Amino acid sequence: MNIAQSYNFRSISRLLSTSGEMTKEELGGLKHQGYEAVINLLPNENKHALPEEQEIIEAQKIEYIHIPVDWSAPTEENYRAFVKAAAYTQDKKTHIHCAANWRVSAFYALYAIESNIWSTTTARKHINDLWNPKDFPVWKQFLENHGLTF
Repeated sequence: MNIAQSYNFRSISRLLSTSGEMTKEELGGLKHQGYEAVINLLPNENKHALPEEQEIIEAQKIEYIHIPVDWSAPTEENYRAFVKAAAYTQDKKTHIHCAANWRVSAFYALYAIESNIWSTTTARKHINDLWNPKDFPVWKQFLENHGLTF
């Protein structure tokens, strides 16, 4: 299956895509689609997590980076780990995911602003196309702490 069929899939650039949860079949087809790295922000205990995700990814000789981000309490440490992973994989075809593409959209939007890839307007639109941080005070505050207001 094509990764573009995954929940809330977004193609960011020719080297980067994001989504929410994926099926085993979608994960299993990443190598054939040219992917070289996967960044997963979903904690293993989350009901949407695939317990064998790391094995499926690594069996394809794709680099796997796991940064479990608790939806109810994103941390600066989580975000800094994400920034490091995003910078490390910037020249590799990479897919970043979580459960609904909400964690990813927030972290990537902040990273894209800091890296001068996106304007704050583009970042805000990207997030709002997926969800509304105003409905989740902890995330609204996290984004505002980084200068992205809603």
